[in-house]
Amino acid sequence: MLSRSLLSAALALATLRAHGGDDDPKPAPHFRAKTIAGESFNNESVKGKVVLLEFWTTWCPYCRNEELLLDQVNHDYADKGLIVLAVDVAEPKKKVKQYLAEHPRSCRIVLTDDTNLAAMYAATSYPIYVIIGRDGNIAGEQRGAAGERGLKYLLRSAGLLED
Repeated sequence: MLSRSLLSAALALATLRAHGGDDDPKPAPHFRAKTIAGESFNNESVKGKVVLLEFWTTWCPYCRNEELLLDQVNHDYADKGLIVLAVDVAEPKKKVKQYLAEHPRSCRIVLTDDTNLAAMYAATSYPIYVIIGRDGNIAGEQRGAAGERGLKYLLRSAGLLED
C-alpha cells in the first residue's frame, strides 16, 4: 500500500503530465485541417480564437463516453471564440461517416487524411485533448479521458473560464 505522501506525489506528477506543467508557452505547430464539411483551418485562420483539438477514434469507448460532453462544450463556448476540431485518427472516411450517421456530433470533424495534426501530437492513444490559446500557444494538454472537470481545466488554462 502506498503511503499518503507517496500517493500525493504520484497524483501531482500525473496532473503535471496531463496538463503540461510547463510555464513557458510553446507555440502550436503549424497545422492545416479540413473538416468533412469542407471548412479549412490553419494557424492564421484561428488567430484570436481558442482551439480545442480532440484526437479520437470510432472504436474508443472513452471517446464515445465524452462525445456529448465535447459537443456541449462546443455549443456553450462557440460564441466566446472556441473552435472544436475532433480529429478522427487513421480510420477510413466511409467508416467515420457511417459512425457519424449513427452517432451525430455537432463539433467539426476532421479526418487524418485532411490534416497534419495527428502526427504532430503523437496521437496514438485516445482521446487526447490539446487546447491552443488566442495567442497561438499551447495552453494545455490532456492524454486520456478528461471528463467535465478536465475539459473545464483546459478551457480555464486558455482563458475561456474564470477561476
